[in-house]
Amino acid sequence: MKKFVLFLLLIIQLGASAEEIKPISLNEAIQIALENNLDYKSGKLNIDIAKNNIKSANRLQNPGIYTFWNFGKSGHGNPQQIGITQTIEIAKRSPRKKLAQAKLKLTDNDILYMAFRLKTDVKIAYIETLGAKTKFHTLKEQEQLLQTLLDIAKKRVEAGASAEIDVLQAKIALNQMTTTINNAKTEIDVANINFNKVLNVPNEQYEIEGNFLTDSNITSDFKTPPLNINLPDTQTVVNNYLERRFDIQIVKNNIEVAEKNLINVVRQRVPDIELEGGYGFQSKGMSDDGTFQNGGYIGANLVNIPVLYSFSPEIKNAKLELEQAQLNYDSTKNKAAKDIQAKYEKFLTSRKNLNYYNETLLKESAEFIRLSKRSYEVGKSNLTTLIVMEQNYRDIILGYSDTLAQYYTDWLEFLLSINQEEMDEL
Repeated sequence: MKKFVLFLLLIIQLGASAEEIKPISLNEAIQIALENNLDYKSGKLNIDIAKNNIKSANRLQNPGIYTFWNFGKSGHGNPQQIGITQTIEIAKRSPRKKLAQAKLKLTDNDILYMAFRLKTDVKIAYIETLGAKTKFHTLKEQEQLLQTLLDIAKKRVEAGASAEIDVLQAKIALNQMTTTINNAKTEIDVANINFNKVLNVPNEQYEIEGNFLTDSNITSDFKTPPLNINLPDTQTVVNNYLERRFDIQIVKNNIEVAEKNLINVVRQRVPDIELEGGYGFQSKGMSDDGTFQNGGYIGANLVNIPVLYSFSPEIKNAKLELEQAQLNYDSTKNKAAKDIQAKYEKFLTSRKNLNYYNETLLKESAEFIRLSKRSYEVGKSNLTTLIVMEQNYRDIILGYSDTLAQYYTDWLEFLLSINQEEMDEL
């Protein structure tokens, strides 16, 4: 009885787990990631932090309250004082605020790039899952083909046209396919786990439906160019997109931040003015004429005079940081150009391979396996030859599935290299 209860609880738990897995489209996945991805939500908080830093940089110095009280004989003829002091920064507040504003601009671009990377990562994980599902779908079709071969072998043995070894051979080929399909199913599970990892949404599990061969929205979802049009040359693409990359904009922002920081640090050498004023009085017992005396006072001081310390190390570092930012810009631009070239050339090769599959390999291999199966049915070839042909056909179909996945992955990698969601130079 106890075992039966445990079994029921397991069934209920599995049922509940299955209900938690929700089917999802690409656009839904992107929207869910942008709204709920924990890393992205954490990163967006930097915008509010940067805005608060602007308010902090624009601050006025707080005033001070002080008293000056004389005791005993020192108080005779001297007033008692209570007043306030206010430090006025000279030529410092504006550069500090502009530096904070430049950092906000940098943060904005960082978050835009983070959102773009997140969307691209979701698309790549989506493609990998579709690729695994396509492979599984293809293997199931090949399993059906092997089952058909087994049925044909049985009929030929019953008719006395083939030896019984044909049936055994067909069964072995079919059983081998079963293990391959099991591995393919595991690949789907792993790809789906990685997809949910990219989404990074707590307490939710999503599952992608369909595959490359059954989903008619793939091309429109990923905005791939038609396979039959001419694409621009590599140098044209580099020239058109290089300066539009987020990382180029970010390193430019870093130069601006370094420039503003240098100005801000140099201004630390400017002395500040301290204003003071308050109320002073002498009691009857402390005044020279024995009467109560009172009045006010004002004063001004020059403070933070760079005599003992002139901020030289900070200024030198600020200059070095500016030089470093400029070098980083040149380096990033150089590497970005190479990145676009490599990713574009790789995509063009994948596109060429996919066209070759579509125009030649698929049609010829499908016709070849059809003729081979017919040849065995009428006794013109043996089963061993047919199984070898089937294995070759399977390799071609799986190669096509892999090429499809590689084509879309290379397309997304290329879009990532130009930091765009689609290619506008066609």
